[in-house]
Amino acid sequence: MSGRRIDLNLFRVLDAIHVHGGISAAARALHLTQPAVTHSLNRLREHFGDPLFVRQGNRVLPTERTRRMIGEVQLHLKGLQATTQRQAAFSPQTLEASFTVGFRDVLESIAFPPLMQRLAQSAPGVRIVSRRVAADDVERELVAGTLDLAVDRRLRAGTRVASEHVLDEPLVVAMRRGHALDGRPLRRADYFAAHHVAVSSLGEPIALDLLLQQDGRDRELRLVCQHYFAACQVVAGSDLLLTLPASYAAGLAAQLPLSLSPLPLKLKPVPIHAYWLASRNDDASHAWLREQVVGAIREAPALRATRGRRASRAVAAADPT
Repeated sequence: MSGRRIDLNLFRVLDAIHVHGGISAAARALHLTQPAVTHSLNRLREHFGDPLFVRQGNRVLPTERTRRMIGEVQLHLKGLQATTQRQAAFSPQTLEASFTVGFRDVLESIAFPPLMQRLAQSAPGVRIVSRRVAADDVERELVAGTLDLAVDRRLRAGTRVASEHVLDEPLVVAMRRGHALDGRPLRRADYFAAHHVAVSSLGEPIALDLLLQQDGRDRELRLVCQHYFAACQVVAGSDLLLTLPASYAAGLAAQLPLSLSPLPLKLKPVPIHAYWLASRNDDASHAWLREQVVGAIREAPALRATRGRRASRAVAAADPT
């Protein structure tokens, strides 16, 4: 090993490459360019006289030298980070960063208007990039650093992923105004006798139909769209029915000639969760991001209106007069 002094920032690069499994992913996590990360790795290699990582397919694997020292490196980095955070309070107003979040199109329309209002006031230097990520890929992308946060239905995730319950979203049925089923309570038999349009953005199985099949029931699907807005446009001009989240349906019904009815099936509301890499629990900027995104969703006008209508129906149902 060289006897020269070493820049301690290089150990942040070593840790990022080890955690994220590649130079490109480490660069994104550190908000650095790929050449800068490569240059830092080369300096570490020269200092230790060891390649430190070797390429295997699309990932890089640590050498024995890296495996021996990474635990102590991470321990000291965590201590230094904690000391820094205690000395300097986190300030969103001065934060210059880009965060990538995994959203379905429904949540984009609900969360982004209030979220961007929040950021314009409290963190003008923050940029948000939204991506649609398949459920099976969420954990891999969080670990790789290509995704900072995902908000989705309940997912299967390992111990490296932390989560928080955000809300429970009920389902409703949309139909065109003047439909033969409009203007009266939608019955279960009417629902299964009708023809339907469904939404699957990435070609994944439709959760509602999987549940119905477990109960031995099937809907007559005539169309599968990528996005709910397109599906609602189809419904507004046809006799097809669309089952969708209540909060999103309320917003679209204000723009399109749609009528909404409660889903005539005994199904629990769909639980929505936020997911992130557990190792970022103590990252002040990431904790702030989670707070902003989750808060924007919970406080979105569409969701508040939906909760208000459900509460009113519950009171009416309980009133004996």
